[in-house]
Amino acid sequence: MKKRVYIAVTNDLQTDQRVHKVCQTLLNAGYEPRLIGILKSNSKPLSRPYRVERFPMIFSRSCLFYAEYNIRLFFYLLASKADIILANDTDTLLAAYCAASLRRKPIVFDAHELYTEVPELVNRKVVKKIWQSIENLILPHIKYAYTVCQPIADIYKRRNGIQMSVVRNAPFLQKPCPESKKTLSFPGKKILLYQGAINVGRGIEWVIDAMPHIPNAVFCIAGDGDILEQIRQQISDKKLEDKVVLLGRISLEELHKYTCSADLGISLLENRGLNYYYSLPNRIFDFVQAGVPVLATDFPEIRSIVEQYKIGVLTTDYSPENLASTIQSTLDYWENKADKHQIFDRAKKELCWENEEKTILNLFNKIG
Repeated sequence: MKKRVYIAVTNDLQTDQRVHKVCQTLLNAGYEPRLIGILKSNSKPLSRPYRVERFPMIFSRSCLFYAEYNIRLFFYLLASKADIILANDTDTLLAAYCAASLRRKPIVFDAHELYTEVPELVNRKVVKKIWQSIENLILPHIKYAYTVCQPIADIYKRRNGIQMSVVRNAPFLQKPCPESKKTLSFPGKKILLYQGAINVGRGIEWVIDAMPHIPNAVFCIAGDGDILEQIRQQISDKKLEDKVVLLGRISLEELHKYTCSADLGISLLENRGLNYYYSLPNRIFDFVQAGVPVLATDFPEIRSIVEQYKIGVLTTDYSPENLASTIQSTLDYWENKADKHQIFDRAKKELCWENEEKTILNLFNKIG
């Protein structure tokens, strides 16, 4: 009989690549995954090869949202037929752990980030302390866990005594995308692309400020988030509607076609705490699989990938003129680079989910 794995996350599942890949891995390995998230007013229908459950929420933000979600998740899991419960991030951990403990079922923890160090919590001492208390209470009792990079695993080890494996957030290995499949087209212009959450500290504003100094280029932004309206206003104030394009949220199924269209991928971060400083954004791996060079922030984990595989340029200078100069020189460098395909062919084969998922399968095999 297939083991049922109930997987909880606090988003609407549409663009969460990591949980989709985990579900796909477990499905292929003979498990029966069920993914649990939320249903927003603008959520689109999902078609996945595994079961999906989305809670329509009364509250959409603040502590009330997390309280409602965890209460609903707890009773849902308590009444479920789950054989294994997988909690994604600290905001699902309390309900998942309590339900698993009462039902005497194994629990797995996937830390997508260093949760208490995200920019939204860094200056909110009371809220941060609450989440930290939940981690301190539960994580020492978690036997099976993994996270996105070694520095975050090391921090959780020091703080909570938990041993975590590392599963980087790389995509499935992708075939080359032919010109006919590329979604974006701006004739005569180079395409800069940011994809992901439009939240504080992602460097999007820096690139917008630099765009007046970059001729024959368009900056495309794919995603949604907390500062979307602020970004929209910035574009309007600077009259850059012809040079900065908001694409909205792109589904997992369509995203690769957009990524392949780009000439340069953007992955810039502000140093807003340990979570960003030690992050290894999945968009970098997405750009690799699309054969698109990256312009990225010179933080340790990002540097290790960019320098090892020679897939782009690192920077720490974000003034409009200097950033524009860096972007332009990077575009020029890669435009006629003879060995570009060889560089990305090697990187694609090594930085793919097919390699990362082995760690997850080994962990689940230990559960038995």
